[in-house]
Amino acid sequence: MAEQRAFLGVTVDEYIERKVLPQHHDIVAMARALMREGAPEAEELVSYDMITYRLRSHIAAISPTKKDITFILIRGINFEDNYGLLRGVGKHSRHVKLKSVEKSNQKALRGYIKQAVEWDAR
Repeated sequence: MAEQRAFLGVTVDEYIERKVLPQHHDIVAMARALMREGAPEAEELVSYDMITYRLRSHIAAISPTKKDITFILIRGINFEDNYGLLRGVGKHSRHVKLKSVEKSNQKALRGYIKQAVEWDAR
């Protein structure tokens, strides 16, 4: 993955410390690791008040809430959803709510990340 850089003076690590509740840090760490694994060339930065990943365009984002972490797939409407986890009604994106590392379907997330990379390459 590309080297972490500050966006508007805030690195991803600083953003996590400021914006992500401590009980969700392990979920964010898992999601970041899956992104590094599946999209190693993606740039990770803070944009739109969330952690975003960009290749040619934005492909995914991690957004903290008080209840969970929202893993957003920017072109998710186009994905095959063999796991039935994608939610949302927007024109393009879909998301998965991550409530704990143990309950997260990492195999599904890897598949969604793979599709995000493939869609970005088109």
